[in-house]
Order: sequence, then structure tokens, then C-alpha cells
Amino acid sequence: MSGSNSSTFMTSPKLLFTSESVTEGHPDKVCDQVSDAVLDAIIAKDPLARVACECAATTGLLLVMGEITTGCYVDIAQVARKTIDDIGYNKPEYGFEAQTSGVVVSIKEQSPDIKMGVDCALEARDTGCKTDEELELIGAGDQGMVVGFACNETPELMPTPIAYAHALCRRLSQVRRSGLLPYLRPDGKSQVTVEYSYGKPVRIDTVVVSAQHDPEVEHVQIERDIIRQVIREVIPANLLDEQTRFLVNPTGRFTVGGPMGDSGLTGRKIIVDTYGGMARHGGGCFSGKDPTKVDRSGAYAARYVAKNLVAAGLADRVEIQIAYAIGVARPVSIMIETFGTGKVADDMILDLIRKYFDLRPAGIIQSLDLRRPVYQATAAFGHFGRDDIDAPWERTDKVALLREAANL
Repeated sequence: MSGSNSSTFMTSPKLLFTSESVTEGHPDKVCDQVSDAVLDAIIAKDPLARVACECAATTGLLLVMGEITTGCYVDIAQVARKTIDDIGYNKPEYGFEAQTSGVVVSIKEQSPDIKMGVDCALEARDTGCKTDEELELIGAGDQGMVVGFACNETPELMPTPIAYAHALCRRLSQVRRSGLLPYLRPDGKSQVTVEYSYGKPVRIDTVVVSAQHDPEVEHVQIERDIIRQVIREVIPANLLDEQTRFLVNPTGRFTVGGPMGDSGLTGRKIIVDTYGGMARHGGGCFSGKDPTKVDRSGAYAARYVAKNLVAAGLADRVEIQIAYAIGVARPVSIMIETFGTGKVADDMILDLIRKYFDLRPAGIIQSLDLRRPVYQATAAFGHFGRDDIDAPWERTDKVALLREAANL
């Protein structure tokens, strides 16, 4: 059990918790965005396509690989180059540049053994996959468990540390793209340490920002600009005090970055993508996967459930785990944890989940309308707590229903 979920977190008078985020120019996020750009390009033409696209990046080279089954054509290399250019890697001195870097594409079709279980779920096999219940037809694309989380610390019902870490990275991107800080380059990171008292955030203890920059800019200028134009523009003044530490480019220099500074891989920032370590994680990444992969769609559904439960006031803090078996539509198990904050019994919450949320893959796809190109926008700055993108799993449209059913 992670530290945030233990009884210590809710009962300690003073506890520090830290989460990090990265910008869209981080090498792992470059790969996530290319993977999801390929998915979006394909699913826009073929909503029923099966896509599992992964990338690896290093100096001057991007490898796009995976299993894709579709009848449409997409120029994957061109999609990758456009994504890299949009991120901001458009100068040769960056060591990774949209038009001159090599792009190698190695794609095969989905395994027929997996396809068989996804096309016809275990529940429908006795009828020869002829059933009136269309939602029983699609089986989970793999076994595994997913986790959803929500808490009432922030308006978006996300943990405070990851919410501000993402906000800092979004601000880094804004000041770079707008030209406000023209010497910044695409790569960057943030880290926020929040002091909690009895499970409630009370102050920001430390803010770390690392921002890639042009070589000729002095560290003292970068530090001054980042504190003024990024940190203080994002972090509310009431959460800062004279003891709060600001650490900007702590090594003193950050000119070599992106895939030139470090290799990148799709799916290597799964904690950044979710709840910043505040909740458990099922272990599967999201980017590059079509919605028959419950690693992604199941995790979106779990967030949808948790957010609606908290928004409805059934608990201040909710974590839900959903487990699946490959080729089976219905979840193997559903677990709920409210950390002592529940306003009704956990058993009642479980009954409400089973009654009002369809957690079969086809049910998730239908209720959240996931056969659309909505995925690339999630591949930077987190998949959850977003009101700036089309993220149907962030809706709170079940609140009235849940409150009435729970007699609240």
C-alpha cells in the first residue's frame, strides 16, 4: 500500500507528499504523443481498428512499432514527423528534429489469438457470438487491473501535488510557445511537494522546475524568470510561505534535452499520466492503445466512477480497482476504498457502481464514446483532471442519480 493510502496519511498532523510532471518535450512524452497521434489518425478513418502502437526515441531516430489491424491507410512516418514538429523539435541543434531525424516503422497485425477473444467474449461464445446483447460481444483485450481515484482537494477532484505539477508544466509550455520566455526549449519537468495535515493540504513545501534552455542564457535569469513567470503564476500565494523552497534547474544548466539528452519510450510515465503516486496503479500504460484495451478504457472508466462518487458526496476520497480477464467482458472483481471518508457504507457504494456503471469493455466504449480521435491530447499533462480537452471520463453526469440512490 502506498504511503498516501495508509492510515498514516489521514491521521498524521504533518506529512509531505510529492508528485512530478513533465512537459510535452520530454523524450518519453514525445513517444506517448506520437503513439496517440498514430492512434487518432487511424481511428478517425476506422473507428473499429485495433491499435497497439509504441515508440522509442533517441538522438536523431524514432522507432514506431506495434500491432495494428485496420483496412485504412495512414502515413505513419508523416504523422510522427508532424507530431515532433508540433512539439517544437524543429531545429537541428536540438539533436532531434522533425524533418531530418530518421523514422523507422515496424508494424504487424494483432495476434489472431487475442483478436478471437476480443471479437467474441466468453459470455457470448455459447451462442456462437449471436446475441441480442451487443455489449457482451467484446471481450477485454488483456488481463489486468486498473485503478481510478478522486478526492475533493481540488475543483477537478485530483490530488493537489499532481494538479500543480501539471499546471507548472502547462505554464512552461505556454511561456515557451508564446515567446514570453523565448530561450526555453521543449523539454522540462516539475515537481511539487505538498505538506498535508490529517489528510488535508495546508502548504507547498518545495517546488522544483527544470526547464531546457538555449546555451547562452545565464542561470540567474532563468531562475528569476521561472519563479516570476511560471511558479508564482501557477501556485496560489496562500499556499506559499517564507519556508517554501524554489529549486530551478538545480544542476545549474539544462541545454541538452529531449531524445538527445535521454532515450524515450511510450508508457514510461504512467504515474505522471495518472495520480502522481497518490493512488495505486495497475501497471499498464495508456498511449497508443485503442479502447478495446482495458489498460486504457478500464482506467478511464475507473476514474469516471471515482470522480462521480466523490462529486456526489458519497466519500471525500475514493480509490477503485477493476480487474479483467482476457476475452471476458465482465470484470473479474471490483474493489472500493474510501479511507474512512465514506458517508455511506462501502458495500452500498459497490452496489451503486454495479447498478449504474457498465464496466464491460463495450459498455465503457459506448458510454464514454471512445471510438473517436480524442487521444493525442491526453498524451501530455495527464489523462485526468482535464477540463481543457475532450475527456468524457471527467464528466460528473451521474451525481444526481447517485445522491438520490444513496439518500443523500
